[in-house]
Amino acid sequence: MQAANSGLQTRIVTAVFLGLGVLALGLINNFWLIWMALGVVYLLAFHEANQLFGINNNSLYAYAAMLWIAAALYPYGEDLVIIAGIIFAGALAYTQNIAPKNFLPFLYPTAGMLFTLSLYQNYDITALLWLVVVVASADMGAYFVGKSIGKTPFSISSPSKTREGVYGGIVVATGAGFFVGITIVQDIPQAIIISLMAAIGSVFGDLFESYLKRQAGVKDSGSILPGHGGVLDRIDGYLFSSIIMLVLLRGLA
Repeated sequence: MQAANSGLQTRIVTAVFLGLGVLALGLINNFWLIWMALGVVYLLAFHEANQLFGINNNSLYAYAAMLWIAAALYPYGEDLVIIAGIIFAGALAYTQNIAPKNFLPFLYPTAGMLFTLSLYQNYDITALLWLVVVVASADMGAYFVGKSIGKTPFSISSPSKTREGVYGGIVVATGAGFFVGITIVQDIPQAIIISLMAAIGSVFGDLFESYLKRQAGVKDSGSILPGHGGVLDRIDGYLFSSIIMLVLLRGLA
């Protein structure tokens, strides 16, 4: 019992510091500071993804860093994923000595991080707030609803999740996200649809990372965050929901 309480306290302390850091970044709202902070998160997540994919190629980090620098200079950073894919495919065909799995970390987590940065570049800090509210609400809603009435397993990739918890989290996230989203799109159906789809994306982003960890035979993606595990363990939902939110904002709003 004492060990469990100590673990919970550690988790809470880490969460508080992370929350304060995010709040400070939001209040300052400086592009280069946010770009730098997201870049640190990206490179740490990139490293953890390499480990989950079983990739041991240190040169990939240089390419990831160059890609992130390019994203600061180009207004549509998400396009760089396609360009990176073309370059990789060309290099693969030309040399025939590159393992295809080396491109996996340039899809996950790279795509989600580039979409997150582009979301900020194109829709300002309020859009990132919307994203945070949706993902955080989906997590908290799923936890509390699952604890209270959850009975039916959701997926073998994440045995602790229940359908009741997932559905409850999506409802909570859609409702919470609506109040932020309506200030951006100023259209009730659009705010609801985007919040709903981003919440669903968050669920499956979390599920995908759980799948990767089960395939790799590990409990956490890393240990850099006491009580929480790795960086990917904290941002997995954002990596899917950011893509969905940006695509729908451009397509609907």
